[in-house]
Formats: sequence, structure tokens, C-alpha cells
Amino acid sequence: MELAAMEINPEMLNKMMDKLGVGKTWRFVDVLGLEAEQLKTLPKECCALMLLFPLTPQHESFRKQQGGGDAGDTGVYFLKQTIDNSCGTIALLHAVANNQGKLTFDSGSDLKAFLDETANMSADDRAKHLEKNQPDAGEVNFHFVTFINANGQLYELDGRVNGPLKQGVTSVEGFILDAAKVCRGFMEREQGEVRFSAVALCHS
Repeated sequence: MELAAMEINPEMLNKMMDKLGVGKTWRFVDVLGLEAEQLKTLPKECCALMLLFPLTPQHESFRKQQGGGDAGDTGVYFLKQTIDNSCGTIALLHAVANNQGKLTFDSGSDLKAFLDETANMSADDRAKHLEKNQPDAGEVNFHFVTFINANGQLYELDGRVNGPLKQGVTSVEGFILDAAKVCRGFMEREQGEVRFSAVALCHS
């Protein structure tokens, strides 16, 4: 199952990481496919997977059936999307915020300051804090979600819902395979649709 090169690319994300003061020990790499053999090309240690996909009626219908996520205290850093087309920024924040124990930050990192300031806020209040730096965005019909491992649970983080979506158990070693399996479900629901792309945050 090949993935298309779309508006998500590691160079862009890694430049953003540099600008925001995230240390260079972890960086984004392309995910060229979601099958086990294709995933073997990734670095051994990966802590987040970001998926870009088209917003279609099929997806919206599935999301309604699925429910709005867990708005309670899951121990997962979650941020609501209230700014149009900010899903890429929010996906990046979700990837970094939920792996702070692995990452390093430069002195004076703007991103670390944001995460520290919002650590004890609700998802809605974090969104309001992000609105102070509202980006200028055009209209798009694509969306990002992030997958992370939090205490042995696989979570899907989508700023358009109320909270983290639990997707089953996982492990450090099995995380990328487990996340890819959920991503394949996105593709299987969209028969004939090829506009999917993914990157993983991996130890460099």
C-alpha cells in the first residue's frame, strides 16, 4: 500500500522543529507505505506517526459513528483545533507534547515555553492560547491526525474531536505497526482514494 507525496513532508516539519527549538535527536521521516515490509525501512525507534488524509463524507460519517473521543483525564496532552487549517500545527504539537521525555529542547525554545504554559490547561484553553499566534491559512480539504503511545495505549489525536481516541494497546517496539494498522483502516474506508501521506517522528 503505497502512500502519495502530498502536502506533508519531513523537510518542512523538521525546519519547523528547528525554528521552535526542538533538539535534533528526533526528526520526521517519510513513511513510504503502511505494510510491515515497507515499515522496516524506518529507523528502529519511532514515537509518533502523522497521517494526512482527505476529508470526505465517508470519513465524516465514520467519525460520527465513532464518537467524540475521551474528554476526561487520560494523561495525554490534547489540543482542540479552533483555527481554520491549523491541523498540521496541532498534529506537530501532539507529536512533540506527548514525547517530551524523549526529546530535548534548546534553551529559550518557544515550543517548550508553550507546552510548559499550557501543561495544566484544558484542551479548550490550550486552543485559546494557540489562537494568540493564529496562522494565515487558505481553504483546504485535507486533515492531519497524530498517533502516539501513552503508557502502553495507542491514541489517535484529532483536534476536530473532543479528546484522544483510544485505539487499543501498543508497545514501544510495536507502536509503528499498530499505528499503521489504524491508518490502513482510513484508506480501506475510502475505496479508490489515493490522497494519503504519512511521516513518523523517529530517533535520528
